[in-house]
This record gives sequence, structure tokens and C-alpha cells, in this order.
Amino acid sequence: MANHLAGETSPYLLQHAHNPVDWWPWGEEALAKARAEEKPILLSIGYAACHWCHVMERESFEDEATAARMNERFVCIKVDREERPDLDGIYMQATQAMTGQGGWPMTVFLTPQGEPFYAGTYFPPEDRHGMPSFRRVLSAVADAWQNRREQVVRTTASMRELYAASSERTRTSGPLDEALLTRAVATLRMQFEPRFGGFGGAPKFPPTMVLDFALRQWARTGNADVLHMVQHTFQRMARGGIYDQVGGGFARYSVDAHWLVPHFEKMLYDNALLTLSYLEASQDLGARSVLHGTLNERRREKIGHPSRHRVGVADVCQLDDCLPFCVRGIEPRGDLIGQPAFQSVRRRPVVALHG
Repeated sequence: MANHLAGETSPYLLQHAHNPVDWWPWGEEALAKARAEEKPILLSIGYAACHWCHVMERESFEDEATAARMNERFVCIKVDREERPDLDGIYMQATQAMTGQGGWPMTVFLTPQGEPFYAGTYFPPEDRHGMPSFRRVLSAVADAWQNRREQVVRTTASMRELYAASSERTRTSGPLDEALLTRAVATLRMQFEPRFGGFGGAPKFPPTMVLDFALRQWARTGNADVLHMVQHTFQRMARGGIYDQVGGGFARYSVDAHWLVPHFEKMLYDNALLTLSYLEASQDLGARSVLHGTLNERRREKIGHPSRHRVGVADVCQLDDCLPFCVRGIEPRGDLIGQPAFQSVRRRPVVALHG
């Protein structure tokens, strides 16, 4: 029997429409139900390509006994983070504050007013590797709601303070001047990982926005240290397993600090950002082979329905016309990464960015 997700359009939500969990989509009806019944909300956020989201569904959400416990004690709401990035951002901030990390599936317990008081990500069906079982979490949270409400109130108050402080920090005053950009570069230098490139340790995500900023700073200032950060990171990513050496395109992240072992999912939006980054690099750092490989992989795979793929990629860049357009008017600037700045448009080596 279908639950309340059966009428949704999100592929991710529809995947859960026949779970025994009485899932609701996010909306006033579900929130009103929680307030009327004075029940906490179990908010689960994920997306269709998320491996551990599917694992948790198979282990817990399809289990009749676990679903019965969820339905009895909570109003269960399922959210597609790609459909509601606003909700994902709000509750990810709480999850990271409570646990020191984030990810998906994101599991957040809320008051009927939508305030978070306990959060985590994936929970296994049994206690495992220091993680509590999902059933144990359900029982503990329900007990706290029934018998230790003052702790819940304190937690929600601290979360309100966190959101207020975060909002205050994002307010800036004064112009975006050279001194601010210089401080940003200094911070990046401190965070840069000199052996493998990138910033920080495992799991390692491609720092597209940071690289774009650093590349522009190098173009403006000629700072050799900034160039090294960009060049070394592009090299290591393109040589590693995070880049599909056979098929092209990037995995979402590397599970290690070396860019070696990918998390085996490729996201259209990640590859769109990385395509732009490698387009910038192709103009100055000879990184066109990776640009070609990523675009060719997107064209070949046609993520989901072909028409959706055309809207997401080809209509923006018109793949058959994109590569000539990308290099129009650009002069060769040498072999800074180890590949000629210009290569045949159709040539894509198996291993990119040698040198």
C-alpha cells in the first residue's frame, strides 16, 4: 500500500512511496499533524543517486518492525535534497553542529515546530563500528521527547543561537578590497595539503569554487604559490581514481586523502562545476584533456531521461558545438601541467595530465 509520497514527482520520493513507513512530503499538512498529535518529526533527507540512502532504506525503511516503531512514535517526513536544497542546507547546518560531520542520508529529529534536537546521518540496523542501531536511536529519541523534554528544550535553544550567530557572520560591511582577497589566499595556504593537493583530509571533495577563486587570483597577481596550489590539485585529481580514467567524468568525492578511491557515483551538478573549472584551467594550464573527457562522459551517459539530459547539459553548452566555442580566441600559454595547451578536440587520452 502506498504512503503519502505516491503523488509526488521527485524520483527519490517515489522510490519510498511503497515503504511501510508512513512517509509524508514536507509541507503544512505533515507539520500540522505533528503539532496536533504532539509528536516529534523524523526528517530523512537524501537523493536518488545516494548509495547509503538506498542501504538505509533496504535495512530499515523496508523493515516492517522498524517502520512500525517509526510510525507509532514520529511523524515521518522524507525530503529530496535536490528538490529542496533550502531545507537540506538548514538541517545540514544543525547536523554538522551536533555531530561534527554531515552527509546523506541525513536523519534529523525535530520538534513539531520544526526545530532540530537530535541528528545523524546513516544508522545501521544493529549496533556496528561504534554506531548505535537505528532502532536504538528511535527508542532513545522517543524517550527523551516523553521523559526528558527539558533537554530537548535546551538543545533547540542552542540551535536557535547557532542559526542566529551564523546569520550574523554572513553579514559583511565595506567593499570587497584587495586586503580581503589577500587574507583569503593566506587562509587557503594554511589549509592546502601539499602532498596530494586539495584542502583537508579524507573524505576529499573537489574544491571547485576554491580553485576557481585561486586561479583568478593567480591570473590577477601572478602569485606563484597560488598557481602551485591550483596546478598541483588539478594534477592530482586528474591522475587519481576520482577521475574516471576510462570513461571520463568525476566521482562525487574520494574516500581517502589521495584522490585514489572514488565514491562510485557521478553527479551532474558536480561535473558541471568541474567542467567550468577545467575550462578555466584549459586556458592557462593545459588541462583540456580532462575537460573533453568530462563533457564526453556526460554526452555518452545521458543521465536519466534523454530530454532531461539535454536540458541539464546540452542546452547550456550544446555539446557538439561546445569545445570549439570554449577555445575560441584563446592563445596557447605553454605546457604548465604536462599536456599541450591545445590538443585535438576528439582526442582524449586514458590518463590525463601526465607530467
